[in-house]
Amino acid sequence: MIMKQTIANIVGSTLLAGCSVVGVRAGTEEPPYQVLSQISDDIELRQYGERLAAEVSMDSRSPRANENSAFSILAGYIFGDNRTQTKVSMTSPVATNLPSEKIAMTTPVETNTQDDGLYTMRFFLPEAYSLDTAPVPNNPQVSLVPVPRQIIAAIKFSGWRNQEAVSMHEDVLMRSLNESKWKPTADPVAFFYDPPWTAPFLRRNEVAVTVALRDK
Repeated sequence: MIMKQTIANIVGSTLLAGCSVVGVRAGTEEPPYQVLSQISDDIELRQYGERLAAEVSMDSRSPRANENSAFSILAGYIFGDNRTQTKVSMTSPVATNLPSEKIAMTTPVETNTQDDGLYTMRFFLPEAYSLDTAPVPNNPQVSLVPVPRQIIAAIKFSGWRNQEAVSMHEDVLMRSLNESKWKPTADPVAFFYDPPWTAPFLRRNEVAVTVALRDK
């Protein structure tokens, strides 16, 4: 699987508000979750509740279907390009999908290159918003999408968040799940909680995947 480092720098730059001079996140809302259990010392099983996302989908074959274009459209929405000109706080972590190699080319922002040829990016909105109360986008490319409750297995790591680091931790996560009673039900994603200038040893990074119990 291939994931471009560029998206980490782009989406990380949106976490400016509430960050200290050393780059550690502070005051940025994170989606609440309950830790159900530990699969290993580094991997925990979490229950996330329902969330709301602003989403953009593009034809992945188009030269305009890239993280810069999708990010700009969604950033415009949360910075006031909506019917009430409301500025919406961005949450942490930033979530980026690890796209499949079979399609060329991510709280939180989530992106995905789907099998139907669509390149999709999501910003997850603060918990206070619902489908009825979130500002209505002006741009018809932006959709508001409810995200259902999910059980997610996540492995934490600090340091660099380049392709090699993410891929290595994805491999560890998947091997651990193969030896457990839990099976992946979607493509894995990378969670980045800190802006790009944060000292690597202070960063909180994760690779996560939605899971379900294996059939007996």
